[in-house]
Amino acid sequence: MKHLELLAPARNSDIGIAAIDCGADAVYIAGPDFGARKDAGNPVSEIRGLCEYAHRFGARIFVTFNILLREGEMGEVHRQMLAAQDAGADAFIIRDPRICGWDDIRVPLHASTQCSIRTPERAKMFAEAGCSRLILERELSLSQIREIASAVDCEIECFVHGALCVCYSGQCTMSEVLTEGSRSGDRGACIQACRNLYDLEDSNGHVLVRNKALLSLKDLNLSSRLEDLVGAGVTSFKIEGRLKSASFVRNTVREYSLLLNQLVEASGGALRRASFGSVEGGFTPDLSKTFNRGFTELYLDGQRSSWACLDAPKSMGEEIGVVRSVRHVPQGVEICIGTAEAPFSYEKPSGGHLVRKTPVSRTKSIELHNGDGFAFVSNGEIVGFRGDICQGDRIIAKPVQGLKPGVVLWRNISTAFEKSLDANPCKRYMQAFINVAVSEYSESGPARTSLTVTATTEDGRQAIVNLEGCEPARDIARAEAMIAGQLSKHSGDYAFGVSGIKHAGTLPHLSAAVLNALRRELAEKLDAQPVIAIPLAQGSEAARIDPAALETGRREGEQMRSKYCIRYELGICPVHRSSAPGGPLASVKPSDRLYLVNNGRRFPLLFDCKACEMAVLKEF
Repeated sequence: MKHLELLAPARNSDIGIAAIDCGADAVYIAGPDFGARKDAGNPVSEIRGLCEYAHRFGARIFVTFNILLREGEMGEVHRQMLAAQDAGADAFIIRDPRICGWDDIRVPLHASTQCSIRTPERAKMFAEAGCSRLILERELSLSQIREIASAVDCEIECFVHGALCVCYSGQCTMSEVLTEGSRSGDRGACIQACRNLYDLEDSNGHVLVRNKALLSLKDLNLSSRLEDLVGAGVTSFKIEGRLKSASFVRNTVREYSLLLNQLVEASGGALRRASFGSVEGGFTPDLSKTFNRGFTELYLDGQRSSWACLDAPKSMGEEIGVVRSVRHVPQGVEICIGTAEAPFSYEKPSGGHLVRKTPVSRTKSIELHNGDGFAFVSNGEIVGFRGDICQGDRIIAKPVQGLKPGVVLWRNISTAFEKSLDANPCKRYMQAFINVAVSEYSESGPARTSLTVTATTEDGRQAIVNLEGCEPARDIARAEAMIAGQLSKHSGDYAFGVSGIKHAGTLPHLSAAVLNALRRELAEKLDAQPVIAIPLAQGSEAARIDPAALETGRREGEQMRSKYCIRYELGICPVHRSSAPGGPLASVKPSDRLYLVNNGRRFPLLFDCKACEMAVLKEF
């Protein structure tokens, strides 16, 4: 049997608890320091509380120590890891292989995506170093994932949703360069240089593209490809977003949890989830309703497509149409919306993949609500505003600079959806199955009955409560219904259900109060026993490997290297170009040197067509 894990991000313990309630099997979170998101640190006390909550359902907490470490920091890193381990952390996500040599770190070690694992050879090196799980590069195809999974005995973890770095993980120094060393992505302080606006110039200084987010990718969405990933050997499905809001985490976790449940149900017992419990109540998830830059499946099929969001490096949300008119009214401005020619759309056939469709006119009407947030692009910048009054195809808002007829308008905040998230929280319960056995006895005087109630949780714990000296019920059917009804309720973290009532024609007469107290006693006895969690894979004994051999292998003179290619996105790839572009790009030759320009700083581009990769070189 293969166990599938949904791994959710958490900026803090409250978001981590929300992720578990919505169906996450595991949560990754930073400790006080040394995580790849400097603004997402948490004290060990928060880690402890989150671990205690997660372990009630057999869910796991992974703590991140995935930045490049300096020699003088190793002692403090070691101290924090021991403290997190004592607080209940189930694994550590690491980047520095020197950690693998610490014998007192007993929990499994997971090699971060920052380790730049994209070949079987590199995967084997980290497996031999003692890592039990490998978190793969995002830019891999299914065949590459399958090849790596077949080469090692480690668990395989892949990102399935969220923001994408443009370059290979662990191989970007653009943030450090643009801030003159003050903020480094390797140290958890990335400025997201890939979301900046750039000009594209040729060697003569002619501007070919002006003021575009030329390195900004859409967000990953593999929600329709989970079965393919399972077939390739993936067991952990990771959502990006340790700086994202609680609503983003709740929405994405709920969607992917439901999808994984569908796979499990269809597997005939070959698959199961990596934690326990079922989610009750809650909202209907919708991935388009929370932060996204548009979606892509990236290189999963080993083919290129449109990956960039050149005009909108921030979240745009749902396209609602084109502005037909803007006129001043006493409350501000009235904006009238019409349908627009969508630049592209994605469709997901039943059981199929995300398919990029040709431009079509929007005919679907999106219901707007007062307070919705809207966005549009003006002069290369995203402009956002709130709609004070939204009725049909009309929005009344305060005056918005740059908003004019012809502008495509998007909704990036849906007040109705956010209210639904808040009003319909998910609640997770451990399933517990009750069997009731009744016997009758008579020592002297009237006959009495005894009751033995056994509760068995889905993880295998048992609790037994006996009740002696009960008066027999006169109405057997009514007594049976009372016992089944009162015991088949919730207490604490448990959703109890009566599986069977065994008796020989006699049942006790019990009040609802007595049965409720009995059910609560079962819950208390179950709580006193630790959950029997599904074990994580343990790494092999760490081999003596030179840490230098496991470095990410940046090439001399390169600021980043990527599977993404600007020439392909702009239609000037000498290998894949199907038709000549117009405008300034029409004159670009395959041999021409191109440059990215940001605030007067000029970075040459290298196009490695043999590897089908692009590199941004050191400043020229």
